[in-house]
Amino acid sequence: MMRLPMIKLAANSVLFGRSGFATAARLLSASGYDGVEVAALAGMCEHLELSSWRRQAAELRAILDDHGLQALAMEESALNEERLRLAFEAAAEIGIPVVCIGSGGTSGDADSLKAALERIAALADQAHAHGVTLCLKAHVGSAVHDTPTTLAAMQAIDSPGFGVNMDPSHIHRAGEDVVEALRAVIDRVRHVHVRDCPSRDPSPGLPAQQACGRGQIDLAGYCRVLVEAGYDGALSLEVIGAQTWDDPALSAAIAAESAGYLNACLKALGAR
Repeated sequence: MMRLPMIKLAANSVLFGRSGFATAARLLSASGYDGVEVAALAGMCEHLELSSWRRQAAELRAILDDHGLQALAMEESALNEERLRLAFEAAAEIGIPVVCIGSGGTSGDADSLKAALERIAALADQAHAHGVTLCLKAHVGSAVHDTPTTLAAMQAIDSPGFGVNMDPSHIHRAGEDVVEALRAVIDRVRHVHVRDCPSRDPSPGLPAQQACGRGQIDLAGYCRVLVEAGYDGALSLEVIGAQTWDDPALSAAIAAESAGYLNACLKALGAR
């Protein structure tokens, strides 16, 4: 009998943006996650401050160890070469396998897309030199924003340090079928962001509306494609908007609800 992949559940610590990393780790562990995607998002949530990562590395590892969690990814997001250099160094030292970014640029602009892909190709080579994979996510409004532009990136970038970070909420809001879109790019997928959406509007909705199982996205079908393809990376909850909340219990409720939903989907497929 073929052995199915065991997909790990993670959550981006941006969900706990007003809380310290120790609080985020404690509540994510209690919610049933295997690991954390560490937020290094300037101006939004910097649980890892890249300019001083060496000061933080040992403490961050200790917090994860205390709560039985793995560092499964980092999100830096911006296509900033100096910040990404620091991100690759930090990831290599801490043991984070994936650094997630967006393309920047402008949707529908061929020159913007070409320039973004050239920069990402060079950065992916740098990531590979550090033993890290740079994962690109299609993002509403950016040069890479849908499946066709993701496929263009896959064709243009052959670096072993490059992968796709597939996020169904952005693909859903691009008007696509997320299950078919995932099938089109699955051979280069190295990380997966996940949240639900109440509609196809540009906004992903309020934080509670992003909890998995509450919206329109066929996340069960999405999980099925991952399992059928043998994906064995992380499925990482990324909820935005909650970084302004002062009460971490509200974030923990979303984390726990989403973990329960995703765990049930994956267990039904034999992947947990």
